[in-house]
Amino acid sequence: MSSVRTSRTRLLTTAAALAIGALSLTACDDGSGVRAEDASPSTSSTASPSASPGSGSSSQDDAKTGADAKPTANGTAAPGNGKTGTGGSGGSGRSHKSGGKAVTCQGSNTKTVAAPLNRPVNHMLLTVTNTGSKTCYLYTYPAVQFGEAQSVPPVIEASKPQAVVTLAPGESGYASVNLSSADGSGKHGHTVKSLTVHFQGRTADEDVPSAAHPSLPAKGVYVDNSLKVTYWQQSMDTAIDW
Repeated sequence: MSSVRTSRTRLLTTAAALAIGALSLTACDDGSGVRAEDASPSTSSTASPSASPGSGSSSQDDAKTGADAKPTANGTAAPGNGKTGTGGSGGSGRSHKSGGKAVTCQGSNTKTVAAPLNRPVNHMLLTVTNTGSKTCYLYTYPAVQFGEAQSVPPVIEASKPQAVVTLAPGESGYASVNLSSADGSGKHGHTVKSLTVHFQGRTADEDVPSAAHPSLPAKGVYVDNSLKVTYWQQSMDTAIDW
């Protein structure tokens, strides 16, 4: 009987120890599992809402800035409202300076200067400056007359600008004259000492009576039958490209 009791006691003790161990393991797993599940939602719910508004706001601000940006004088972008103002450097400024409706440029409201160029060779630059109080238009090309010539030289068609040259008071327009061939292939070459520049109107029917008579060098300039002119240009660099 004593041995039976001892064996039963050992079995009960062993069973109790196993039960306690199982309970400990279960409690540990549950605790770890709960902590893992609690940590994941907590991290996700905290990080996601705070990041989302920030990134969304930044994207909207960037897009708004890009849409509203407008160029400044130096070519960089500056914030704006995306609308064209009335105080810009376009037509409103010129209208204010001109003091009325624009007119055709001609000898009476401009000053014309003729200057032979070293480069390109055998070229002359015509500079017309608006000396009037109104904006004026330089239509088509200068009809130049050297000396006693009975006809005007042809125009270089490829030099035609996309828009009519517009001169506010004080502004200048330009045209170049190819006086003679650079390779000597021109014919009937001769020296002339006087020049008349006739201006043209918007249409062939418009009467533009006042011509310009710019001075030439005292020794005159040499011309031949390759003589031709460019259309009026808004910039000097464009004019002398031809």
